[in-house]
Amino acid sequence: MNLIIAALIVASYFICMRLSSSAISRFGQTRAVKPYRLKYISKTVSIALLVFHLVLLISALGFEYTQVSIFLSSVFAVIGVALFAQWSILSNITASLIIFFGFPYRVGDKIRVMDKDDDISGTIEEITLFHVLIRRGEELITYPNTLILQKGVIKNPGKQLMEAPEKLPETSQAEVQ
Repeated sequence: MNLIIAALIVASYFICMRLSSSAISRFGQTRAVKPYRLKYISKTVSIALLVFHLVLLISALGFEYTQVSIFLSSVFAVIGVALFAQWSILSNITASLIIFFGFPYRVGDKIRVMDKDDDISGTIEEITLFHVLIRRGEELITYPNTLILQKGVIKNPGKQLMEAPEKLPETSQAEVQ
């Protein structure tokens, strides 16, 4: 009986892979996403599906909880130490998925990121797994995915927004009256 359940889990994995791959491809075509960006998203989703189905398979095959927990705790300890120093990698990958499915801007759009310290404006050249590449003249700005989700973004800013705003002359109360 366990072998039949295991076979069904393996079959469901391949079905899920095929369905998710075609859904991502269709979604990418409707939003005119470049093929290698689709590849990034497909790999991320396929790894998540693999982990999910492996957990199902291990539990279906009847491994003892203690056997699996000792193995997983040692694996997660090594992964945790490795990722603790680079936790932003995971957040950038997650942000990349959010940008792929819900970001209202695409490659080629002119944007301005509302950052009070720096002028981040230009044309989106590429959206990668970790960064959004923004071209401003000869400069190529690499902006992390997590930050672009946290900041306000203006699409198609006018000429006065792309340049630094000039200060208006101050008026006194007597001039106003």
